[in-house]
Amino acid sequence: MRATREVRRTVARLADGRQIIYFDDTPDAPARTAVDTRDLGERAAAGHIRHDALTGDWVAVAGHRMHRTFLPPRDECPLCPTGRGSVPSEVPDADYDVVVFENRFPSYAPVAVDNVEAPPGYLHAPALGRTEVVCFTSDHESTFAALTPHRVRTVVDVWADRTAELGADPDVAHVFCFENRGQEIGVTLHHPHGQVYAYPYVPARTAEILTRATEHHARTGRLLGADLLAAERADGSRVVLTSEHWTAYVPYAARWPLEVHLAPHRDVPDLVALDDAERDDLAATYLELLGRLDRFHVSDGGEPVALPYIAAWHQAPARTGREVSRLFLQVMSVLRGPGRLKYLAGSESGAGGWVTDTRPEAVAARLRELAP
Repeated sequence: MRATREVRRTVARLADGRQIIYFDDTPDAPARTAVDTRDLGERAAAGHIRHDALTGDWVAVAGHRMHRTFLPPRDECPLCPTGRGSVPSEVPDADYDVVVFENRFPSYAPVAVDNVEAPPGYLHAPALGRTEVVCFTSDHESTFAALTPHRVRTVVDVWADRTAELGADPDVAHVFCFENRGQEIGVTLHHPHGQVYAYPYVPARTAEILTRATEHHARTGRLLGADLLAAERADGSRVVLTSEHWTAYVPYAARWPLEVHLAPHRDVPDLVALDDAERDDLAATYLELLGRLDRFHVSDGGEPVALPYIAAWHQAPARTGREVSRLFLQVMSVLRGPGRLKYLAGSESGAGGWVTDTRPEAVAARLRELAP
């Protein structure tokens, strides 16, 4: 954690041995000494990954996740502090600022059971790695967009902390920080939270971006991400907002009904490399962007429609392609309009041929109009 930030980091263990880390940015926050008293038995092991010979992708087989917690009643939320509901939660303490813990139903974990025998010609491996939950606030009714800039800055530091620590694990090839918001996206817990996946391989989308970046660098000697940002800023028609250190724009070939990229002005490979000024500016700029996105759709009664979205940090893999990678955030939504969703049907899901119903320039223009 940066020395200029007074954030206290406390590491503890849950009843089944999983790690939990408290990040407290409140000056008088009490010591985090509560003990998890639940009878959880042994921690769940991850399963294995299988190689898709047709595409080269890897698929995690995690049958134990079939029965994971799904939209529990408010008083049984596993992400609220213990004592605020009718049952003990995943967080033993009575309150917290930001907390991170290993997922109870992991897709990837430090312990993995690979008890299958692959048929001839097929590849498989244990799903070693880590899947973590990041709770942005103890307030069940809040959202990321409702956080203060001070708290968002803490979350940025937490993302960087987890990227650095997990990326140093020899079993981890890539660290992916993201947030899913809204049932339309598929969230199974309403409490404001995100996740961190530490993969034992470089996932397909990241690998594809890395391939294009490597080819561009070999051809031009420049970073693809930097050239794309420069082109968008020069054109201007898809730029949504610009701050001292960041620019948000709708990409030229946006796939989703609402899609915005948020990129730093300086060439950095990952969240860890952001300096204090860039982190401070990111906290304010990201909140402004989320505010505009939440005002994009309006109901028949004239009320803003809270946007379901995925916010995904694209950063350099842990040990490959770091010299050609450039950090950016992708925020995307399936919502075409109030009550209307973009479905990934035949062309998208079957052939991978995307069709978008919205012009990127029109989306950017609308988001510029929504400036506070």
